[in-house]
Amino acid sequence: MAYKTFAAIDVGSYELAMKIFEISPKAGLKEIDHIRHRVELGTDTYNTGKINKDRVEELCEVLKKFKEVMKTYQADAYKAYGTSAIRETENTAVICDLIRSRTGIVVDVISNSEQRFLDYKAIASRGETFEQVIKTGTVIVDVGGGSSQISLFDRDTLVGTQNLRLGLLRMRERLFSMQVGRSHYERLIREMVDNQLQVMKRLFLSGRQLENIILVDDYLSLIIQRPELGLEHPGYLTREECKSFVERIRKSSDAQVAKFLGISEEKALLLYISSEMVSRMMEILETNHLWAPAVSLCDGIGYEYAETNRLLKMEHDFERDILACADNICRRFHGNERRAALMEQIALQIFDSMKKVHGLKSRERLLLQLSARLNDCGKYISMNSVGECSYSIIMANEIIGLSHLEREILANIVKFNRVDFEYYTQLSHDSGLDQNAYLTVAKLTAILKVANGLVRSYREKIRTIKATLSGRELTIVVDTPEDLTLEMGLLGPKEDFFEEVFHIRPVVRQKRIL
Repeated sequence: MAYKTFAAIDVGSYELAMKIFEISPKAGLKEIDHIRHRVELGTDTYNTGKINKDRVEELCEVLKKFKEVMKTYQADAYKAYGTSAIRETENTAVICDLIRSRTGIVVDVISNSEQRFLDYKAIASRGETFEQVIKTGTVIVDVGGGSSQISLFDRDTLVGTQNLRLGLLRMRERLFSMQVGRSHYERLIREMVDNQLQVMKRLFLSGRQLENIILVDDYLSLIIQRPELGLEHPGYLTREECKSFVERIRKSSDAQVAKFLGISEEKALLLYISSEMVSRMMEILETNHLWAPAVSLCDGIGYEYAETNRLLKMEHDFERDILACADNICRRFHGNERRAALMEQIALQIFDSMKKVHGLKSRERLLLQLSARLNDCGKYISMNSVGECSYSIIMANEIIGLSHLEREILANIVKFNRVDFEYYTQLSHDSGLDQNAYLTVAKLTAILKVANGLVRSYREKIRTIKATLSGRELTIVVDTPEDLTLEMGLLGPKEDFFEEVFHIRPVVRQKRIL
């Protein structure tokens, strides 16, 4: 099979970057060019809420040049993603439309969780090294211009993530606004990191032994690959080596650091902020080793394209990570995991038996699994408003690997499993659901309602279940020695809604186990 040429474009907070890849099943993903241009879009967004017109003009001019480079390489396809600087500006749609009309490049604005998941995929693409590192307690520290993402691994599975407002550009602008000398930066950076990370450690990392940090950033992770630093293992730092490196650049001026490393003074300052921040994180989290695989969002975009087009096969199971994140949320809010597992089993039986009817795919099946696992989480806040509280919990907790739209679909499924379903014309104008997403919510809610009805009590009466579709009837055979009077009595309205959505009537039959 011939190789494909693909261009990955990152419209970032402090620079535009493009990587050109050659992709083939045999050779994998091979980077053949990497172009970067500094445009601090985030400085405007984080300070004023809008990107000024001069920077927009520069952005368009650079993207035009990127397009010419793509033509030179005869790229088969490209993907351009905008991150926090465009995502957080007040006129996102206007900026993206202007870019499209001026350059012909379509920039898709991705959510924070989508961005971090692409970075995560880029790290996981490092294969055996990645799998080896995450065997012991590990956190990924993904440092961006506007924020940093802290993601926790437990026994080689991603189980939780938190976003902290500790981005390099945002921190630099705060330091500038304080109008203090460089000698104060160390203390101020430590205080900013401590203010958020200590709280996160207490709430989410208590009792966990952490050994490693995997770092993704555009400064420290690239610098420590260089042989002139004299590191025994380039790309790796112990906690003491990280401290020594920070002390070295702390005692030097930006001009001295820039000259030694061959970078601009602006980059030297951001390198210093990143190094101070990461060193402090290693202290607070008590990690002993840091690994910087030197990957970027462009690498993640490339791997996503290769995976989607079946040019490469990823060894790591990302779906398991998404489900593990949901399990972690369930535990944190004291959900009933055994009941959730039974609900999931029933819901998936119904989903799989009706593939020809509902027309949904594996991604929607995953959302159904997640909805079963998170069905009870709202009870932690209120026993009387479980649906609404569950919705709020899901929307407030990022699940790496789900887009914002998928998270809203998931939250609505869980909500409407508990409250009366709102039809499309009744939904709030603030909802991000289009008609296709709404129909997905309706179908998966109908399935979850029936599964929830069959697991009505907490006695876990059902042993096994089998669902069979025949004509306009879905027969659900339940094996149990228990009395199902309660479940059968309360199932009626749920069956009616199921029939309204699918024009299929679910019929529950009990097969008693002796």
